[in-house]
Amino acid sequence: MTLFSSTCPLAVVGGRVAGSVIAFRSQDEPGDIYVQDVVTDPGHRRQGITRALLDTVAGRGCEWWCRRLHLTSEPGNRTAHAAWTAPGFTNVVGDRSFGDVSAVTDYEGPGRTRAVYELALSERSTIAVRTRRRDFSDALACLGRAGS
Repeated sequence: MTLFSSTCPLAVVGGRVAGSVIAFRSQDEPGDIYVQDVVTDPGHRRQGITRALLDTVAGRGCEWWCRRLHLTSEPGNRTAHAAWTAPGFTNVVGDRSFGDVSAVTDYEGPGRTRAVYELALSERSTIAVRTRRRDFSDALACLGRAGS
């Protein structure tokens, strides 16, 4: 199935999935791509896989002339906050603060306060990978299309 293959890349190392991103282009705001989930195998963390996957989605967004990527996380999740701000996402100002993390009350419905992050895109911009990229052998592949 390739329904969302263009925005759901996989990182494959040694024939096994090491990470994935599930993202969707908004039907209401076609200039936005919402990153629903980012998953990296614990044995492959801190190797640049998340950044490479997000770079793939950002590149697709640039091809489509999208304005931004955005995602949310639990406001108390300090690891996620660091993971999103390191590659250039900004924490959108909300109506509550959890330390230095801003959050929006009821963003995802009653009782679902979330920290909101966004990354502005332009025709040529993608996430700056500040750590060295590793050769992920099988590299990044979009669902259903190896080598994309």
